[in-house]
This record gives sequence, C-alpha cells and structure tokens, in this order.
Amino acid sequence: MNATVSIFTEIPETLDESLKNYLEKHPDWDQNRVLTAALSLFLLQNGDSDRRAARVYLETLFQHS
Repeated sequence: MNATVSIFTEIPETLDESLKNYLEKHPDWDQNRVLTAALSLFLLQNGDSDRRAARVYLETLFQHS
C-alpha cells in the first residue's frame, strides 16, 4: 500500500467493544489493519471487482508485524 488517507467515522458501541476484544486477543492486528481489511473485502464483494481493492485486501491480510 502506498499512500494513505485518514477517515473519521462513528461506529456502534457494541461493534467497538467487539473490535477491542478481538485486538486484545490478536496483538499483531491493529484498528487500522482491521478496518482496511474489512473495507477492502466489502468493496471486493459489492463493488466492481477492482484489482486495487484485491491487492490492498491481500496485502493487509498477509502483513506481518
């Protein structure tokens, strides 16, 4: 992934709690990595099969700290 941009969004509190629980159990993931993986997967499943979204998704999944 080359350039990045910041976004600000509100999510339901229950989703935030679930994310925090997940991150506590998976220290190699962080909030940005989870959201990037989720958004790129959503775009793959619901968009026009953009190869760039696929590349971001795979890079995010296989990124190792």
